[in-house]
Formats: sequence, structure tokens, C-alpha cells
Amino acid sequence: MKLNVTINGEEKVLDIHPKDMLLDVLRDEGFSGVKRGCSTGDCGACACIVAGKAVNTCILFAAQCQNAQITTIEGIGNPKAPSPVQKEITDAGGAQCGFCVPGIVVSATALIDENPEPTVEEIREALDGNLCRCTGYVKIVKAILSASKKK
Repeated sequence: MKLNVTINGEEKVLDIHPKDMLLDVLRDEGFSGVKRGCSTGDCGACACIVAGKAVNTCILFAAQCQNAQITTIEGIGNPKAPSPVQKEITDAGGAQCGFCVPGIVVSATALIDENPEPTVEEIREALDGNLCRCTGYVKIVKAILSASKKK
């Protein structure tokens, strides 16, 4: 089937199978920041913003995204021009191994886009689906709170 989507601002028409997961379609398109972690929607490493909401792409059929706006980590920032969330997480030392960071940045960005002044509790709730095995989340939450004040 043909899937019409906009990924990071670029309109695309992709040939997909109706059973393809969005994670696989994005990876096939070269978006390597979308990580395969658990394949069950539990870790958040594959998170992207779809229609304004952070979603786990490993449990979302690509076909469900017909005509959707999709933002991957590659559409949020880069080393030369990091987003406020990326910059604050880096500055705060909130990233260690880096595997979970794209999903955390995506979830935090979706939260701040929807709620520019989140509380610590709202940040923790938004990150509830993002598993990080290296940090205690303290620096990450603090960084996101700081980034929300700079947006």
C-alpha cells in the first residue's frame, strides 16, 4: 500500500505492507535515531512524535499514520543546532550511554510543545514510558524543566 506521510517536514509517499510497524518503516528510510529496544512498547527507545503526540513506533502500524505529521529525533535538532531539550540534557550530564536519549528528547519535546510550562510531576509522567538504565532521571528531569523555561 502507499503511505502518505510528512517526516521531519518532508512529504513522502512510501510503499509499505499493511502489517509493517512504523519503527521498521522509519529505520528503512534511514532514520537511525529511532531505536529498537523492546519491540513491546515498554522502553520508549523508538519514540517519535506522530500528530503531536509521543508514541512508541514499535507497536504502531505504519498504516495507522496515513497523512500524519511525524517527527523523529533527526527533526528535532542536531549537534550543530541542538534543541533546548538536547542542550539542557547534555549540559546537565543527563545522558550516559545515549541509547534512550533520543526517545527521552522526543517525549520531552512533545510535552513542552503541548505544555510549555510543565511541572516536575508532569515531566515525570511524560517520561513514564522511557526506560533509562544508566541514570536516576534526576538530571534528565531537571534538564527538561530548565529547557521548558527557555522555549
